[in-house]
Amino acid sequence: MRHRKRSRRLVTKWEHRISLMRNQVTDLLRHGRITTTLAKAKELRRVADRMITLAKRGDLASRRRALAFIRDKAVVRKLFTELREKYMDRPGGYTRIVKIGPRRGDAATMAIVELVEEKLQHKRSKKKAERVRAIEKEIKDALKSEKAEEKPTEAEAKPEGSTEPEAESAPEAGEAPSAATAEEAPGQEEASTGTEEAPSQEKKSEETSG
Repeated sequence: MRHRKRSRRLVTKWEHRISLMRNQVTDLLRHGRITTTLAKAKELRRVADRMITLAKRGDLASRRRALAFIRDKAVVRKLFTELREKYMDRPGGYTRIVKIGPRRGDAATMAIVELVEEKLQHKRSKKKAERVRAIEKEIKDALKSEKAEEKPTEAEAKPEGSTEPEAESAPEAGEAPSAATAEEAPGQEEASTGTEEAPSQEKKSEETSG
């Protein structure tokens, strides 16, 4: 009895069955698509997914287990390089089965087995998408308010009472006076001479009166 036997009895001998699966997995990984019967396609999908899972592990033990089943070294090299990078982010479902109708002659149901090449896209639920949009909107509003606070207005930068000109820096020791200071110097000398002449005139007026 075949109790708890998950595999399909495709051929009479198990050696023939293993050889059949080995050849089909090798052709599938080499070409990316093969045509076979529906029963064989379903068995092939199990073995092919197991080989890709070994390639995703990527260690030496997994490579040796793959070489024990797939005898072609070029196919194993492709499995552990190209296909490993392609399906690294995919948790499962590496193959696809497409029915193509009955076969002429014995009317066996035929199918195409191919490797999935589309990138995995996760669809969010409506509630989760709305929640994410609300959070993004709050973040944008917070950033805008921070930028507005960081940029002060012109009135705040220059207060109304500050109309005094900036004090000119005094020339350092050893530096020649500038042209503006040179022009102001004669005026200061005249003011000083005017104050000195005033007492002399008062003295003359007192002598003449005496």
